[in-house]
Amino acid sequence: MTTLTSTYRLQFRGNLTFDRAIELVPYLSDLGISHVYASPIFTATKGSTHGYDVTDQNEIDPVLGGREGFDRFCAAVQRQGLGLILDIVPNHMAASVENAWWRDVLRHGSKSVYANYFDIDWSRKLTLPQLGKSLEEALSAGELQLRYEPLDGHMYLAYFDHLYPLSDESVAHVMERIGKEASRLRAFSEDVVAMRKLLRRQHWQLLCWKDAARNLSYRRFFEVSGLVGMRIEDARVFDETHRLIIELVRVGQVQGLRVDHIDGLADPRSYLERLRQATGPDTFIVVEKILARGETLPADWPVSGTTGYEFIAAMADLFVSREGLGKLDGAYKFYGEKDADFAAGLRKAKLLMVERNFAGETARLASLAGSIIPDFSRIEIQSALRELLVAFPVYRTYGYHGVAAADDEAIIDGTVEKARSQLPAVGALQALAGLLKGDFSDAEALEFRVRFQQLSGPVMAKSVEDTLFYRCNRLIAMNEVGGDHDVPPNAVASFHRLMEDRVRRQRRGLSATSTHDTKRGEDARARLYGLTQDPEAWIAGVKRWCNINSSFRRGLEDGPAPEPNIEWMLYQALAGVWPEDSEQSDGDELKDRFAAYALKAIREAKLRTDWMNINPAYEGAVEAYAAALLSVDNKAFAKDFARTLNPFANIGYRNSLSQLLIKLTAPGIPDIYQGSEGLDFSLVDPDNRRPVDYLSTCAPATTNTAVSKVASLKRQIIRKVLRYRRNHPVLFLEGDYVPLETEGSERLTSSPSLEFTVRR
Repeated sequence: MTTLTSTYRLQFRGNLTFDRAIELVPYLSDLGISHVYASPIFTATKGSTHGYDVTDQNEIDPVLGGREGFDRFCAAVQRQGLGLILDIVPNHMAASVENAWWRDVLRHGSKSVYANYFDIDWSRKLTLPQLGKSLEEALSAGELQLRYEPLDGHMYLAYFDHLYPLSDESVAHVMERIGKEASRLRAFSEDVVAMRKLLRRQHWQLLCWKDAARNLSYRRFFEVSGLVGMRIEDARVFDETHRLIIELVRVGQVQGLRVDHIDGLADPRSYLERLRQATGPDTFIVVEKILARGETLPADWPVSGTTGYEFIAAMADLFVSREGLGKLDGAYKFYGEKDADFAAGLRKAKLLMVERNFAGETARLASLAGSIIPDFSRIEIQSALRELLVAFPVYRTYGYHGVAAADDEAIIDGTVEKARSQLPAVGALQALAGLLKGDFSDAEALEFRVRFQQLSGPVMAKSVEDTLFYRCNRLIAMNEVGGDHDVPPNAVASFHRLMEDRVRRQRRGLSATSTHDTKRGEDARARLYGLTQDPEAWIAGVKRWCNINSSFRRGLEDGPAPEPNIEWMLYQALAGVWPEDSEQSDGDELKDRFAAYALKAIREAKLRTDWMNINPAYEGAVEAYAAALLSVDNKAFAKDFARTLNPFANIGYRNSLSQLLIKLTAPGIPDIYQGSEGLDFSLVDPDNRRPVDYLSTCAPATTNTAVSKVASLKRQIIRKVLRYRRNHPVLFLEGDYVPLETEGSERLTSSPSLEFTVRR
């Protein structure tokens, strides 16, 4: 069996099918990797760009080439002596009629054989928040139409491109009354009273998409109503969703598994134990798990480690100057104003999630708690629950049956202590903490514990990664998945301690620097770390650029657009992707990418616009400003920006190469994200999931520019070190970690040229 020494992530879909991937296998082998690491390959919704919206766990997607294409791909991988790791998705499936199980649930409700496969509250109708307006408005507008489908002989409610199967009882009623002729069905659909009665007979209820936050009857993936949670803790559901996965492992086509969103599961440890038993002791298993600073992976999980977000945070600790960060902080307080206070911003963002975005999930928890501990009023329970969720310092704890583990108990106690400062009375707070810590046989108490744990993670993720990290923009390179707002004192010593701990706990965990979920590419991040090396130059630059581009700023009723905080953020984001040869690069492509990023950033910030309540005037102003920064007519700015950025770009190249060499040699399994063997200056998804131009990525240096030389050198370093790792696996997998003491200093230079050499 191939020894795992490094991985290369391929994002299937788009233009990457199995046959296209087969063409890349020799190149990947030559690069030195030991295992190809594939994004989800199972059948997903039509047009899926990522594969996490699975519709059939037991079929390889025909869009990619189906089972035959997969078999050819596996054969090509094995011919090169490589292994294969699959990304699997146990937490959720697509809530789509393309999903046969979900379609059956819509048709038969709680009597469906698949009713308990999904995490649905069957005390009420299944809610479907997929309308663009209220149900009454949609009916009055004639947007809901009955349709008979001769292919399966069933009747559906059509809403534009969406089809919802009617219950068998209501189909019989309609067929008896008017039959299946299209014209009669159309006439029936125009009768609002008749349609209203028909819809009342369904097992489901259509809602406006905006109502999902407060009125959803199933557990979803974060805020994505199109992804429904699975009850994978049920052995039958595990078996049915893992049949093909286990088969692929047992026949030897797959050697490793990456488990997506492990924190979404009711009982992660039991799931992993079942997965380990089914796949055997030699299968490589890692989990997508975000660890806070100082947090460790549960020791009793039978896995090799995580997918490596904490490694990205460790790189920031090494390359960000604490002194320089402090100077940026002083200047940013002028631009960011109230958003510069991270602690206050975190509380504000968490309250938004608890009280608005996850209001339904929070209300369900409060109702559960009220039935278990009736000695407290509804207001007391709601307040205590809110403060617990806001104060929670990590994604979740992992109690299931039995008392909480010591580590979890310590987290809960610390959370209670922090939450006490916000509550006049703490009785309900202590009672809720008892539910999270105690050993209860009561089904409702167990459900409360599980659902709290499944909610605290999404609240944390959406508060920090997808809200606060777009509001607090002091140094956006640190605003990364799993990242920390600050760097510790004595960062190098801290890094050594982290790596020594990594040897003990997860020496076979993945070491990542770019993924399909990172906010920006590894080389963009490395460049932005350099801002802390000469913060005065950057601060002065931002001041000049705000003046140069002041004419592009618009005055709206609710303030200037963009506001200073967003301007500060945009100049950093632009610095991360600014091309060295800007005059020769495709300016229109970069302009489109950058404008798309700006729009996503302000919606995620949720300050003056967001995904739920769009502010067209504000969005238009910010998009226009972002486009103006890259306009061919804005030459004064472009010249000044390029001149100021040049020394930071040079620092960034050094950071990139240093970061790379550390990743390739540090404890853990280095993971190369597709295309990042060249220079990766991508923005947040979907930008970082764009198809890779391998002809360009794999090409040797063709010009004498720094970017060309660094990209070529980066590939050479990867090829040299990964091949060495592959030829000496014991050294890297079993060897000790030895910190090196270094001396010397690097002078910041504005020289436009850099000299790079590599010994062959």
